[in-house]
Parts: sequence; C-alpha cells; structure tokens
Amino acid sequence: MKVEQIYTGCIAHAAYYIESNGEAAVFDPLREVQPYIERAQIDNATIKYVFETHFHADFVSGHLDLHKKTGANIVYGPEAKPAYDAIIATDGQIFEVGNYKVKVIHTPGHTMESTTYLLIDQLGNEHGIITGDTLFIGDVGRPDLAQHVVSDLTEEKLAGHLYDSLRNKIMPLDDNLIVYPNHGAGSACGKMMSKETTDTLGNQKKFNYALQEMTKDEFIKAVLTGLTAPPGYFPQNVLMNIKGYESLDTIMDRATKPLDPEAFEIIANETGALMLDTRDAEVFAKGFIPNSINIGLDGNFAQWVGEMIPDVKQEILLITDPGKEEETITRLSRVGYDFTIGFLKNSFSSWKESGKDFETIARISPQQLEAEYKMGQPLIFDVRKKSEFLSEHILGAINVPLNEINQHLAQFPKNKPFFLHCAGGYRSMIAASILKQRGWKDFSDVRGGFAQITETTVPRSEYVCPTTLL
Repeated sequence: MKVEQIYTGCIAHAAYYIESNGEAAVFDPLREVQPYIERAQIDNATIKYVFETHFHADFVSGHLDLHKKTGANIVYGPEAKPAYDAIIATDGQIFEVGNYKVKVIHTPGHTMESTTYLLIDQLGNEHGIITGDTLFIGDVGRPDLAQHVVSDLTEEKLAGHLYDSLRNKIMPLDDNLIVYPNHGAGSACGKMMSKETTDTLGNQKKFNYALQEMTKDEFIKAVLTGLTAPPGYFPQNVLMNIKGYESLDTIMDRATKPLDPEAFEIIANETGALMLDTRDAEVFAKGFIPNSINIGLDGNFAQWVGEMIPDVKQEILLITDPGKEEETITRLSRVGYDFTIGFLKNSFSSWKESGKDFETIARISPQQLEAEYKMGQPLIFDVRKKSEFLSEHILGAINVPLNEINQHLAQFPKNKPFFLHCAGGYRSMIAASILKQRGWKDFSDVRGGFAQITETTVPRSEYVCPTTLL
C-alpha cells in the first residue's frame, strides 16, 4: 500500500495522500490545497474524501477549500460537531477509497473527537495507522488544549481518556503497523516528539514513554508534567476549523496589494495595522521602518507569529524580501492570520530611497560581549525558553522568555545599557524589535547568540541535560 507523507517542516506538519483505482483521499491537509489537487491529477484520480483526525489547534486545515474545489466529502470521527456539512463517522465505520479501506478508530484524549484511521490495502492486510495527535513518534498529543475551547473538560479528564484510547484501541493493534502521525519534532502539540516522522507501532510500544506499563494516575502525571502554556492562537485556530473560514483565494486577493512607501505609510497610520518585517535578522538590524516588528521567514515563522501576535484578526502590512510576498501570506494563513492588507513594493529599499525615517538595532559579536564582561558584569537578558536557560546560561543573566516579554517589559531598564541574546540570534531580534517599538534604545543584540557565546570565556553555569528539566 502506498501512503505518501507530505511534510511541511516549518510547522512540523504531516498530511497524507493515498490513491487506489482512480480514487484518492487526503488526511489533515494544509490550508493551501492546490498541491493535493495537482497530486491527484498526476494519478488521474478524483479526491473522494478529506479525512480529519481532529479539530486542529496549531494550523487551519484546508478541508473546506478542498471540498469546495473537488467535491470531496469531509470526514470526522465521533463527537465532532462542525458548523458545516461533513460526515460524522461512527467508531469502526469503514470507508472505501478505490480498492483500499479506511477504518475509523475513535481515540479521544488529545481532543474528544480525536480519531485514528486504520489503513487496509487491496488484499485486506492492515498497513498502518494515521494517528493525528493521538500518537506521535516518541510522544503523545498534549491533553490540555481542548479545555481551552470546551469549558467542562479538564486536562486530567482528557489525559485519562488518552490513556484508555492508547491501551484499548491502539496498543492491541499489530506491531508491524506503520505509525503516521500529524506532527514531528518542533510542534507545540507535544513535548518530546522525535525528528523521525514514521515508525512501526512495535517500536513505539518499546520506546515511547507513554506506551510503557503504568497506572492511569502515573500516565496522567507523566503526560502533564513539563507542559508549557500553549500559544495564544491555538484556541482561535480550533474555532476556525470548527466554524469555517474564508477561502485562501479570497485572502490572497486581499493581501497581494503592492504599496509604494507613501501609500504604505498612510494605510499603516489609518488602520493601525501591524507592520511585520520578515527579513533576516541581520538585514533587519541594519535598517527598518519605525514601529515594525521582525519575525524572520526563515526561522520558526508560524510559531512565533502565533506567539507574538495575540489576535488572528489583526490587520498586517508586510515588509518581505522581494518575491517572498505570496509565500509569507500563505504561511500566515496556515495559522489563521488572514488579514494581511498589503505589502511594501520593492521591500525596505523603496522606503529608504524615498527618504523616510528608519531605525537600526546595534549588534555586537560574542567577543565584544566577552570584552564587556572583563570590564565588569554587564546587564544581560536571555530570551530563550526557561528549560534552555536552566540547562546552561551566562552567570548573572536574567531570563525573560520571548513569549513572555510583553508581560515583563518592566524588567528592562531605560536608564542604562543592556544586552540581549537567544540561542542563535533569531528570537533575540524579535525581542529587540519589540523593545524598539516600545521605546527602548540603549541596548545591543548579541550576534550568533548563546551558541557562539559558548566559544568565549564568558562565565556560564554548569550544563544540565534538558531532558532532566521536564
């Protein structure tokens, strides 16, 4: 049986495509559906079903656009209550895709409607399971997300359901089945996901901590320990997936408006739109529009947009590298940010050439920070995650994780200089742009971050393995 995994690394997402005898199905599609349509055209196949494993929190699914463009039926598992037409399958129900069969296995826990799909080939052999966020490689889905949408759920109740689903529905299945999860390492939907994106169920029974012998209470404690607060956009994405959303075509039409510097400035002032600059941190630091925020497209872009922009309905004006406008709009829409209203034509160079004011951010090398340390202990802010900081940090540094910076602005002084760093320079430039926007001026960002600081004599704490900090 051929199962094609379509993996998108920037959001650690896996969609799946199967085809048999001129019929195809897509599982957990991304917002931009044209690649799935083109894939089916190569096979001269009709997309018959769009299977959803659950109402996703970390991205907006492409199920509605795929249905509108192809006529494919949307399928959810038991307990799903979408605000649009869909097949709500029963536990054990079988769907036919050509000569293949797809069996519904209701596996509540990550969410109450979470469903695993058992794939059966043309000979009747069980091939694999598409597990959504129920079972990852090395981990299981966090059971604390649905409670942010459904008030009578608790993370303990959901974790208990997940324990039962894994033990009663998943673990009795054959060890030779291939596990096809919805996410890999880097997703916020779990805490210990492997960089591998498939495995056998037998291996997972041996090595996945959540599948080892333990009581329900022990399991609940294990899966809930070490969870950090989910990004603020997660509940908003869930509601979009439940209630529906605008077509990506409509969003692209609204967003792909090139604006000269004068029009860009007028619209920014009239609308209060967020000016989002997606250029590389080093390029941004050398010159940017006052009050713009930097979140680089070449980093964990969607994750940090979701962390730093609380409202998915926020209007956005873009400054991107030339030719990156449509990619940026698409990647914003994947996580529900649908209200881009234009972009700066010819990028920042047109702004600079127009003679309008711009700002810069000072950056220093780790060696310059080392020299500052030799003259006396400088004030240093580390914007990495708490677990990274506890693993190893500069002695005397203050930890303000980037996703908490807006709640801790009072810690940053305005009357004396300080330095910022993260792991490599991506997150600290986001922090620097936010501080600039809020009126801070006397600070410098450390180029290369902690990775390069470790190559100097700047004193650091003793290293502790991060896995012991969960």
